[in-house]
Amino acid sequence: MKKTYLLTLLFVLFLNFLNAQTITFVSEKTNTPLPKVSVFGKDGSVLAFSDIDGKIDKKLLTPDQEKFQLVYDNFPVAKLSYSDFDKNIIKINDRVKDIETVVIKNNKPAKYVFIKGNFNTYVTVNNKLNCYADGIVTYIFDNKTKKLKSTNIEQYRIYRLKEAGTEKKQVGLWDYGSSLEVPKMKNVGNIDDYKKKNMKYKELKSEHKDEVELSGEYLQEKEFALFGYRFFDVRGILNIAFEKDSEKTLRDLLEYNEIRFLKLKHKSEPNYNQIISYINFYSTELDFKNDDYIDKVKFDTDNSNYSTKFWQNSSFPNMQIIFSSFFKDDLKELENKK
Repeated sequence: MKKTYLLTLLFVLFLNFLNAQTITFVSEKTNTPLPKVSVFGKDGSVLAFSDIDGKIDKKLLTPDQEKFQLVYDNFPVAKLSYSDFDKNIIKINDRVKDIETVVIKNNKPAKYVFIKGNFNTYVTVNNKLNCYADGIVTYIFDNKTKKLKSTNIEQYRIYRLKEAGTEKKQVGLWDYGSSLEVPKMKNVGNIDDYKKKNMKYKELKSEHKDEVELSGEYLQEKEFALFGYRFFDVRGILNIAFEKDSEKTLRDLLEYNEIRFLKLKHKSEPNYNQIISYINFYSTELDFKNDDYIDKVKFDTDNSNYSTKFWQNSSFPNMQIIFSSFFKDDLKELENKK
């Protein structure tokens, strides 16, 4: 009896310890968890990003950052002090802007499914922004197999920080612009394919959408060496959002968000550098066609390429505004070569 009581007590204490180490963001309106909440420090560092349960690790936040800004759905939603994170649960007003509906241009079955939308992508090095891109892209899927046929970028912008460099033995100072990627939605039409890849799978039903989170990790116990560089702690988190109570098909797709983590250093460096890539897509139009032709441009990370000010649309996920509020003129757009 005493042994059972002791085990129960230890279990309760363990749960309390875990809760003390995590903070959960929830909707002020519905009390449901809020995934994909970014926590920015006072210097613009991206310190944390909530998982599908709305949780972040409190250890990622330090008092020296003093003031923190929360960003949800590419929009600032709160400014907090370090003491505000003493709570286990933080409620957020997640309805600071209207939810945009996906426009269905043609509902008749055809050979191809066209999904058009907005994207943004950025890389941080040791939590600090290194480079940024955003734009408009259309994905074409085979309507029968639901497999991705092509990724077609229509317009885009590229931004770099002034101080990024190319010294090959100082990984933390590299310019990672060449690592910027448009979302690769290869299996989004067959969501069950992700389950076959030894990835952890979770689901969340919220008021407006159904979300799926998949995560995996590699090189957790031993580093990988190549040409004098060391790779360690490779992780990935994929979040896909669909229409609420839907069958999670292509026509139900709302968002695709991916985060990739990598610890990297040159053998001469004492410590690893944390490289994180954020890759996001937001559907705006759905169309069915028998012709797969579409105008497109090459995604060249050495320049921008656009003909309209697409980022001025109120629904566009313009994270550049948030980053520029921290880095001012140091975040430079590359020449538009349209």
